Amino acid sequence: MNKINHVNIRVYGILLNDLNEVLLSDEYILNQYMTKFPGGGLIPGEGTEDCLRREAIEEFGQEIEIISHYYTTGFFQKALFYSDHQLISIYYRIRFKEIPIFKFSVKDFDFDAKINGSHSFRWASVAKLSENDLTFPVDRFVLRMLQKDLES
Repeated sequence: MNKINHVNIRVYGILLNDLNEVLLSDEYILNQYMTKFPGGGLIPGEGTEDCLRREAIEEFGQEIEIISHYYTTGFFQKALFYSDHQLISIYYRIRFKEIPIFKFSVKDFDFDAKINGSHSFRWASVAKLSENDLTFPVDRFVLRMLQKDLES
């Protein structure tokens, strides 16, 4: 095992609609396609909720309301892209403060070119999603949690 020299903290929003669909972000970053929950990296000096609010403005162009904490990584997870980084992911249930003003897509990766930073958003049925639909291991864990919660 490589020595861990850095901790990477990521903060994500779980947004469910009335049809039990969750909002997903399809992105092209680091020359790769990835599907994940909306959110991103914590900036030093920033609180986790502040991070998520900033990410919402950057990604959606509008404010969100944080409903509650949902999950924080409780197991060791090495970062996928950096061998000496440990990943800690924090998830919050969120909702939009106003009616969404950005475009929702009906297909995966609904952007024109492979340009780093390209992204699109789509709703996906929590019940129909499989772990393989998400790129990151912790997102897959959270998906299983959501599916169990919606079964109850």
